[in-house]
Amino acid sequence: MSELQSESPTSPPPPKSDQQTSKSPASPPPSPPPKSDQETSETPTLPPPKVQLHSNSDILREIVLWRRKQLNVGILAAATATWIVMDVYHYSFITLLSWVAIALLSCLFFWGTIHRFLKKEAPDLSELEISEETAKAQAGLLRRRVEDGIRLMFHVGSEREWFVFVGAVAALYILSLAAKHLNFVTLCFIGIWGAMTVPVIYVKNEQKIREFEGSAMMRWQRLNVMFEEKFQIVKSKIGGKQKEVKEKKTK
Repeated sequence: MSELQSESPTSPPPPKSDQQTSKSPASPPPSPPPKSDQETSETPTLPPPKVQLHSNSDILREIVLWRRKQLNVGILAAATATWIVMDVYHYSFITLLSWVAIALLSCLFFWGTIHRFLKKEAPDLSELEISEETAKAQAGLLRRRVEDGIRLMFHVGSEREWFVFVGAVAALYILSLAAKHLNFVTLCFIGIWGAMTVPVIYVKNEQKIREFEGSAMMRWQRLNVMFEEKFQIVKSKIGGKQKEVKEKKTK
């Protein structure tokens, strides 16, 4: 008995059966320690990226005010070259357009060939597309411009003062006289150069131009006052003579 008692505490425990191991629940994984308030407060929150959108009016303003000099020089060079080819050398518009298309196709062909030769793959043309939003925006812009032009025409013709109507008619008449001596290409060429030079000159000399306008308005007002005084004098003289004639007739 003593030998059994001495061996019992050192004997290994009996092995667990498969049923007992399957019934025992699995211990859950240890949960991560909670973050302190200092750690959460120190993590910076990045602001959303700013998207800068440039409308057509902003781009046109930058071009007119010579803020994109390379683009301005390119436009003037293209306009001058087109005018020389079509007006001086008397090439037609279709001939010039065909030459430009041939040059573009040749450049694209050589570029694609060199790209395939160097990179062993075709060029990626997936980005060459016009999105539906861009097409709708341009169509809406064109519609608004046409509506503004129609409203301005009816506004000048029916609602504004007479001198605005006279000025518009005089400008159109001068344009029609210029069109008799100049063709459409020359008129477009002059219009492009005027649009590229006149606004810049006005912005640079705005103060002097306003001073000249103020002095011209003062002189115009003085002339109007002088004409009104002379008109009143002539009117009074004519009225006095008419009264004398009526008095003589009554006598």
